[in-house]
Amino acid sequence: MDDKLKRDIILEHYQSPFHKGLVNGENYIRVNSRNASCVDNIDVEVLLENDIIIDARFDGDACAICTSAASIMIKTLIGKTINEARDIINNYNNMINEEEYDSSKLEELNVYDTVYKQPNRKNCALLPFRAVGEILDKK
Repeated sequence: MDDKLKRDIILEHYQSPFHKGLVNGENYIRVNSRNASCVDNIDVEVLLENDIIIDARFDGDACAICTSAASIMIKTLIGKTINEARDIINNYNNMINEEEYDSSKLEELNVYDTVYKQPNRKNCALLPFRAVGEILDKK
């Protein structure tokens, strides 16, 4: 994927994020996640039924990388089982941390494959994934 396409996808998800806005439903599990080093502070909520992610949403104040990562992450995880979601999260974390990963499992999340070149942006790209990981660990 070329750099212009990556930028376009990130900008699209920043300007028009997928599933931004919380439902506050009683069956949703919610976690707040924030970066100590910047403005990123988001709530992520997930609805699970029979170990499948039925819905996920987020809201809060965050930079372009964090907001777009949350948007693409949610788009990718809806409909996945908890185990599939964990696998995607692990592969994504490995990609961001320059470790071995399977890009075929990340779909559109591959737009962040060069974030490691800007170490100060790694936490922004990882924040929503930490929140969902925490939610999945509660199950």
